Amino acid sequence: MTKKAYSKLLATATTTAIVASAFAPAASADSKDFSDVSTRYADAVSFLADKGAEGFPDGTFGTHLSIKRVDAAVLIAKVLELDTENAPASGFKDVPARAVGAVNALKEAEIAYGKNSSTFDPDSHVTRGEIALWIERAFQLEGSVEVPFEDVNNRYKDAISMMVANDITQGLTETEFGVSALAKRGDFAIFLHKAYQAMVEQSDFLLTVMHTNDTHGNIQDIAKRATAIEHVRSENPEALLLDAGDVFSGTLYFNEFLGQADLEFMNYLGYDAMTFGNHEFDLGASADGHKALADFIKGAEFPFVSANVDFTKDSTFDGLQNFEVSEDPADGEIYNGIVKEVDGEKVGIFGLTTEETPFISSTGEVQFQDYIERATEMVDKFENQGINKIIALTHLGYDDSLQYDNDLELAKQVDGIDVIVGGHSHTTLDEPVLNEDGEEPTVLVQTGEYGKALGTLDVTFDENGVLTGYAGELIKVSDLEADPVVADMLKPYTEQIEAIKTQSIGKEAAVVLDGVRENVRTKETNLGNLITDGMLAKAKTINPDTVIALQNGGGIRESIDKGDITMGEILTVMPFGNSLGIMELTGAEIIEALEHSVSAAPTASGAFLQVSGLNFTYDSSKPAGERVQTVKVQDGSDLVDIDENASYFVATNTFTAKGGDNYDVFKKAYEDGRLSEPGYVDFEMFAEYLKGLEKIEPTVENRIVDLNAAE
Repeated sequence: MTKKAYSKLLATATTTAIVASAFAPAASADSKDFSDVSTRYADAVSFLADKGAEGFPDGTFGTHLSIKRVDAAVLIAKVLELDTENAPASGFKDVPARAVGAVNALKEAEIAYGKNSSTFDPDSHVTRGEIALWIERAFQLEGSVEVPFEDVNNRYKDAISMMVANDITQGLTETEFGVSALAKRGDFAIFLHKAYQAMVEQSDFLLTVMHTNDTHGNIQDIAKRATAIEHVRSENPEALLLDAGDVFSGTLYFNEFLGQADLEFMNYLGYDAMTFGNHEFDLGASADGHKALADFIKGAEFPFVSANVDFTKDSTFDGLQNFEVSEDPADGEIYNGIVKEVDGEKVGIFGLTTEETPFISSTGEVQFQDYIERATEMVDKFENQGINKIIALTHLGYDDSLQYDNDLELAKQVDGIDVIVGGHSHTTLDEPVLNEDGEEPTVLVQTGEYGKALGTLDVTFDENGVLTGYAGELIKVSDLEADPVVADMLKPYTEQIEAIKTQSIGKEAAVVLDGVRENVRTKETNLGNLITDGMLAKAKTINPDTVIALQNGGGIRESIDKGDITMGEILTVMPFGNSLGIMELTGAEIIEALEHSVSAAPTASGAFLQVSGLNFTYDSSKPAGERVQTVKVQDGSDLVDIDENASYFVATNTFTAKGGDNYDVFKKAYEDGRLSEPGYVDFEMFAEYLKGLEKIEPTVENRIVDLNAAE
């Protein structure tokens, strides 16, 4: 199975228009524009006109004229959307330039042959019998009947039987098909139109899925997401709409409305199912526990799927969880899996949440189970119910650390999953990924983060539920017009958030917090120290062995004035909503990263690192890559020389951790699975850290010293 083959199938099924000539050069037109097209031929000629068929300069289509072999070949290639550019040369010497690609493609596809190895005979007129053979090979339709035609010999019998069975033709008379008669252009149009319709009816089951993940309270572009969803549904009304978790945490919209704003729009947009992300459990340690999550679930006008999360020990969720696969799930309840009927076919959907959640969120009494075991059980349950089209809606991470779980491993270990709609790692898969590590192929998708895109996926299945093709893309919502109804719904929320931005966080800065662009990108600043100290403090609550924190200077966008600190100021300093990641690096890799950090010094660079938990010196007069002179790591109250062979846990933002600002050393660690992504958003961590300080008066502490400048 190849993506190319699927794209052809998908385009055929959706009647994509083709702009190309199939007959004599002239302007393409609808059948109503041809003066000689009767009612009998109108639909078929309109179909061919949409495919690029053209009439004659006198305004006729020529329905009663015979058709040349070359023109019939070109039009079949167009209708089937064959690859006319890359097909190998046919060897025929007599094909006109306008038809070379089409004839090459038809020969490669074993649809049409020449008179001999070097002659196609393009200008001879094709017979009805020859057209029957071409259509049989081209459309590969099912069905056969006994035919009464006396002029049909064994060469044509199967092809004509197929055409009659699919109501493509009934012959010239009750006893004559007209095998040797020349095919008329009008009859050829009817044959192609009806064969195409039969092919679409007999084609594999097409399932369309729209998906989102890791939106993290970012509803500022929800009206544009609505436009994207409406567009997909206008093409396919039965398309599913799924969310792979982490609706909670990350913006003031969430802080203020605790998911209820997001929920209003998810209900309005008609989501079919959602699984839980780790951040859905962030409020578990609050005075109200998981009340906000329970309220979110209860208010949902769609079900939740979660096969490896057990809520039963927390009474907040009493009555909400069902340990079953339901074909009739209730809105606002949790199921191991659900069954959706799409175009008469049953599709199984189950959910999984990363087992890392108890270590990176506040889960309380909620328990998490082995994702491979539970996924295997779910596939068995669906298959025992005769359901062979299965979607795993996951919050595991595409290629997250295998210390816990990830989607690639799920695809490898559990056969029977056809599609994995993922989240957690904020991975932007611009196109679906086909994974063939297991016995059966699995298609994986993920949109990135923060509602920036709506994911779309088309997959096809044969009658046995075997995946036969796939195609998909991300629709960038910022490029779209806002749906006016949804925009009006959003206004009250936005107005309230804008007011909150001017409010104090309840803390004052005793000094100016230096976020000047030229400073944070060239040297240590007190704001850089404050941000990294807060990052390290948060990381230690997740992994107590974390000893270092790093912040790229390009991620600090403004200073904070002395005096009252507002949330708006914090958002101005950190406008990107970067999330926390914890890497495991060797001392040698840390030194390599520090070399990259100062490689452009004294020129300002967004890659310049502000640091916590270590001090280092460098010499900007030396060649790049040879500048770092000393590195000392915090060990209790002492600073000790870094050990190049030892391993250290290092906190940073996931932009940097995944290779942003050309940190190849971090990218390699990420690709090796040495990154954990608890995902706390930078501005929230910073605000929380500031609120916990008695006095906000950071200083420059010689954490970063340029020996050349010091001289």
